[in-house]
Amino acid sequence: MLFSSTPGDAAQQSLIGLRAAIFWLDTPARPEPIPPLAADLTCDLLVIGGGFSGLWTALLAKQRDPERDVVLVEAGRIADGASGRNGGFVSPSLTHGIANGSERWPGEMPKLLRLGHANLDAIEAAIESFGIDCGFRRVDEITVAVEQHQVSELRRAAEVAQALGEPVEVLDAAGSRARVRSASYLSAIAEPGIGLVDPARLAWGLLRACRSLGVQVFEGTPVVSLARDGGLMSASTAGAQVTAGRVALATNAYPPLLRRVSRYVVPVYDYVLMSEPLTGDQWAAIGWDGREGMSDAGNQFHYYRTTDDGRILWGGYDAIYHRGNGFGIEHEVDHEAFARLAEHFFQIFPALEGLSFTHGWGGAIDTCSRFSPFWGTAHGGRTAYVAGYTGLGVGSSRFGAEVMLDLLDGLATERTSLEMVRSRPLPFPPEPLRSLGINWTTRSLAAADRGGGRRNLWLRALDRLGLGFDS
Repeated sequence: MLFSSTPGDAAQQSLIGLRAAIFWLDTPARPEPIPPLAADLTCDLLVIGGGFSGLWTALLAKQRDPERDVVLVEAGRIADGASGRNGGFVSPSLTHGIANGSERWPGEMPKLLRLGHANLDAIEAAIESFGIDCGFRRVDEITVAVEQHQVSELRRAAEVAQALGEPVEVLDAAGSRARVRSASYLSAIAEPGIGLVDPARLAWGLLRACRSLGVQVFEGTPVVSLARDGGLMSASTAGAQVTAGRVALATNAYPPLLRRVSRYVVPVYDYVLMSEPLTGDQWAAIGWDGREGMSDAGNQFHYYRTTDDGRILWGGYDAIYHRGNGFGIEHEVDHEAFARLAEHFFQIFPALEGLSFTHGWGGAIDTCSRFSPFWGTAHGGRTAYVAGYTGLGVGSSRFGAEVMLDLLDGLATERTSLEMVRSRPLPFPPEPLRSLGINWTTRSLAAADRGGGRRNLWLRALDRLGLGFDS
């Protein structure tokens, strides 16, 4: 099916009561703000950024060495950024999917798959150990074909995964619709083992775990400069100076403190709708008894899931880049994107006509040319960074934190020996070529979706270079 860009009556009606607000953060369970740093201090490890990467780094650093003095500073509030805005899919993949990883690191894929599954197990163990109430549950991840050319593409993806020992099941149209009832589904693949969470509650639970181990946390504390000061690092904030032995940079899509990182990362804006709770009759109309995590196989794809209180989260499709790595609150609400999403929702689920959406929001994804995280060090090894998760950081951020700590501690581990860790993505060109290239790539991906999956010369050239743009 070709998704329409023109919202019909059902889509327009569904958005009448929409609030431009982030559903996960719109709760009285949100913790009270933590005061900003107001006085100079010294620590062993300074973590900059209070999203999943920063929280896992601080927590794991204390677990590795309880005597280590760890400070975490967050410019806004914990979970304000991507960590509180995503769909809550906790993937075991470290490589943005098996196909992407197999193309880039074919010799390492068995190891990367093992490490990825172990990482997800460790996340689940930490949630249980610290008593984090975030609605974590294991479900199947189902990717559906909604265009004929996607049927064979999914079958090939399943063959690659099965050859690596992954228990991927191929579903025909009837099998797909037995899972979730939509006449649009032509086939699907089902991969067991993904986790679903309330991402904000996971972040707040990790915050409590960090503080219980002695991590000092300061919100409302942006770092404006970072420099080497002899054998130590010096970070300047608006109201104080932090002197640290080591620094972990976990700012992801936010403008980086290291200029070199901006060559590799672009922020692209993704948008999400959350529905009102469905009635029993509405659930009966679409099935979805397993409450699996869902997505479709387009280049411009949708992802969707259920919530504990019976809603449907529906997001994706648009991935919008603003010239000059544009970043800010002015990009977080896009009513045209919300209208497109609503129209696509009712194309997939016409039986739910009359359902309303209560929340709509957007956020920046830190995208790099290989669609998966990369690492590096600066200041003579005193600073480490990770970025480029491209939308799958809820799970892989814990692994990213482990690697950063390995690098900062000077440890040679199985993780640091990976080519994935030792290599860098190809950089994006400077402006104006960056905007021209990204926007032309986005249009080309949309044309491929409309044209039976046929990739034009531009996309084929990017494929050969290993440089692209993932929607």
